[in-house]
Amino acid sequence: MSRKIRYGMVGGGRGAFIGAVHRIAAAMDQQIDLVCGAFSSDPEKSKASGDDFFLAPNRCYGSFQEMILAEAALPADQRMDFISIVTPNHVHFPPAKLALETGFHVLSDKPATFDLAEAKELAALVKKSGRIYGLTHNYTGYPLVKEARELVKTGKLGKVRKVVVEYPQGWLATRLEASGQKQASWRTDPKKSGAGGCVGDIGTHAENLAEYISGLQISELAADATSFVKGRKLDDDVNVLLRFRGGAKGVLHSSQISVGEENNLNIRVYGELGGLEWHQNEPNTLLVKWLDQPMQVYRTANGYLSSAAKGASRTPPAHPEGYLEAFANIYKNFANAIRAREEKRKLAKDDPANDFPKIEDGVRGMAFIQAVVTSSGNNAAWTKLDV
Repeated sequence: MSRKIRYGMVGGGRGAFIGAVHRIAAAMDQQIDLVCGAFSSDPEKSKASGDDFFLAPNRCYGSFQEMILAEAALPADQRMDFISIVTPNHVHFPPAKLALETGFHVLSDKPATFDLAEAKELAALVKKSGRIYGLTHNYTGYPLVKEARELVKTGKLGKVRKVVVEYPQGWLATRLEASGQKQASWRTDPKKSGAGGCVGDIGTHAENLAEYISGLQISELAADATSFVKGRKLDDDVNVLLRFRGGAKGVLHSSQISVGEENNLNIRVYGELGGLEWHQNEPNTLLVKWLDQPMQVYRTANGYLSSAAKGASRTPPAHPEGYLEAFANIYKNFANAIRAREEKRKLAKDDPANDFPKIEDGVRGMAFIQAVVTSSGNNAAWTKLDV
């Protein structure tokens, strides 16, 4: 397949933060081209956004329905290969459903859908369509997150006993949504965000990271979700006790009212023989701790790392890599999975092209949100994930 993978974007027009991140990530490895888009529910704004990206006017659509159907009618050597969904949560499912039914692959921002029922329906659609579905839990793209996963998977830490994962932010410590700030407004609106506020926005990142590194799945939880800011309709602080299949225990907290915190995602995993610690604020360092040895410091891009970690690095040691590069790793692997599908190559389970979050992760994320909301509503009662 001697060409770039082509994609169309749903959402992400002028004034949208995450759309620009997706476009940068998709372009980083020069394997993917943006060829069309429905960048806004306002057709004029969508066209203006397309002008910003130097797209042909006839490939800038007024709605995702128009884009998907028009692209499907184009010759195979011109149409997009997949759609990238970068809208608020309530507009994740409809374009994903139509794209899958029309024969396109889908890469979506998280969480996968508005609620768990939609996520389960989407999972059935993915299976029926035979198309590839990916989810941008981008923190799994960091090289040393992959190294942490390898350390657990190869048994070097022994059986996992405890996982502690945190994602505190402080940007919603005041009622920012009342000022009309776009990013705050939709995230705190249950009609657009869904049943969870903080837990859906960043708690799902913490949940996904914990399961990705540990290789374990959360079976049940006890949660205390709070809306500290007066007048806010959704949670802005969540504290959760976790029980994993296999017996490990965990603690997860996500917060958007932790004053002074930026995006302080961090995780600690403890096994019978050793432990590890990773902080997104210093993503190029992984601390590895042992029962009977001094603590080791792993650094990105060094030769002693696993092939998974080295394959996710782009620059030599001490040349910092971060958020955008991690995001790009999701796009790169997703595009390579499409390329393999088009070339009728079956990928091995451990092939890097298979290393991106899938619909199963999306369903688990939505089940996590529902379980947190249910548990908190029942005075932190232990609640099983409905998956």
